Amino acid sequence: MTSQPALDLLDLAMQATAAYGRPDLTARLTATRARVADPDVRVLVVGEFKQGKSALVNALVAADICPVDDDISTSVTTVVKYTEGAPSVTVVRERSAAGDGETREERTDVPLEELRRYVSEAGNPGNRENVSYVEVTVSRRVLASGLVVVDTPGVGGLGSAHGQMTMGALPTADAVLLVSDAAQEYTQPEIRFLTQAMALCPNVACVLTKTDLYPEWRRIAELDRGHLMRAGVAAELLPTSSVLRRAATTSNDPALNEESGFKSLVTFLRDRVSAQAEVLDRRSAAQDVISAVEQMAQKMRTELEAQKDPGNAEELIAALERAQGRAEELKKRSARWQTTLNDGYGDLQSDIDYDLRDRMRTLQKEAEERLDAEDPADIWDQFAEWVHTQVAAAASTNFVWASQRARHLAGQVAEHFTAGGQAVLPDIGRIGPSGLGGHVNPMIRPDMERYRLGAKLFTGMRGGYSGMLMIGMMTSLAGMSLINPISGAGLLLFGGKQIKDEKNRLKAKRRSDAKMAVRKHIDDVTFQVGKDSRDMLRMVQRTLRDHFQDLAQELTTSMSESVASAQAAVRTATTDREQRVRDLEAELGRLAAVAEQAQALVANDPRR
Repeated sequence: MTSQPALDLLDLAMQATAAYGRPDLTARLTATRARVADPDVRVLVVGEFKQGKSALVNALVAADICPVDDDISTSVTTVVKYTEGAPSVTVVRERSAAGDGETREERTDVPLEELRRYVSEAGNPGNRENVSYVEVTVSRRVLASGLVVVDTPGVGGLGSAHGQMTMGALPTADAVLLVSDAAQEYTQPEIRFLTQAMALCPNVACVLTKTDLYPEWRRIAELDRGHLMRAGVAAELLPTSSVLRRAATTSNDPALNEESGFKSLVTFLRDRVSAQAEVLDRRSAAQDVISAVEQMAQKMRTELEAQKDPGNAEELIAALERAQGRAEELKKRSARWQTTLNDGYGDLQSDIDYDLRDRMRTLQKEAEERLDAEDPADIWDQFAEWVHTQVAAAASTNFVWASQRARHLAGQVAEHFTAGGQAVLPDIGRIGPSGLGGHVNPMIRPDMERYRLGAKLFTGMRGGYSGMLMIGMMTSLAGMSLINPISGAGLLLFGGKQIKDEKNRLKAKRRSDAKMAVRKHIDDVTFQVGKDSRDMLRMVQRTLRDHFQDLAQELTTSMSESVASAQAAVRTATTDREQRVRDLEAELGRLAAVAEQAQALVANDPRR
């Protein structure tokens, strides 16, 4: 939702910066305006496998967009946006640019009826089409305010390789909807995900789906609220029925729509998500405008003071030159904030990488101990699910810690910058990839060769024949026949030993293959999650560096102009001083009016 008052204020401030010859401030306000003018409010829809996420998205926008069926699961992220024209589908892939190692988006428009081919596991198994995400635009009133609904992959759920990659998109989301059906109460992975999502995203809501299928949904809802309370998760629980919602939109029945629960969901998205995004836009606009006005007014106040008291001009100029020197120091690579940022980034990257590897190494050791205690062929399904859950928990915990440490580093840099001047901290909570993290394939089941009856008989006969022949030849020296009771016992003894040895060999091979599958999966996850974390930290470092470098340049320019205006004031003729003072006071009044508008823009903000 675009804040028109914020845009009007920014336009007014940009006119002022252009009139007073401050193109650097104009550039900053232009960037702020572009950010405020973007109406998109991203809502991630996440949840375990087959919980009704795609049906929820379809019911919310009242259109059959995401494929829904009992044997269909979403394998690629689907982004649903508003358009005033005809519906469209765009497949987005990431391609490596030649030479520079960077990636770029390749967008391909496809017919709407081919959407299932790209986003479902049936049409695109294992994402063999190498699709980053699919963008769908549709003309629906619920999306007209800028709401962007992101249907995340459901293959494997939150405890899968897909689920752990969802964590990387949370910092860039305006809201997260955790979808769980009314068949059972919350699971441990769902509670863990909610706890971590609360640390990364400002708005989290729990959506209970399929209430039309389960008569006991109210009891499940109360159990879920109890789980949320015990976990300390302050998230709203919204029971819904996608079937009733679609029936209500088809028949235009307000009572049925109320019963579906979607009215509460739409109210949450409008009042809590879109409204809060507008508040953040207002705050950002007001903050930047006040900063720009202060820098422009500083030059005028300096000249006004020099015009009113020429005898004190030399002392004023000396003080300004000292301030200019401090501003110049902020631009140098040896500045304290620069050192804090560079050292902090290096330490943070090292700590996060070590933490991830340590968690994965501990998990690998525990997985191998479990395999040593059991036969992988007997426990593989349960074991694989456990590994996926534990890997997802370790990866997501590492990413949450990385995000929290990055915010702490930003605060330290801002404090050190403030010690030398003034600082406005950028919103690093929105720094991150535009889509989900990189793709990680699930753990591959190794070939579990079983020891069949026929193989046992063949192995026993082979070993028994050798034993019978060896013992029969030895007993023949004592005058006994080749086949005798002793050689027969040797046949059973050697045959049984051969069977046992072969059984142990195959079990050892199954364990070795299973351990190799675990190591390969953990290596893949470590590589991809580590890359996502490093990319996020690098974006934070670059954002902070560019932001404070620009701010240092603005401060230097302001100080230089203040010194120049004070020096010029000394040379002003006495007859011109009174007119110049009146002009400066009028200009400062106009700038004060702009600052007052900025203050009024956030006057009712409770977190101001």
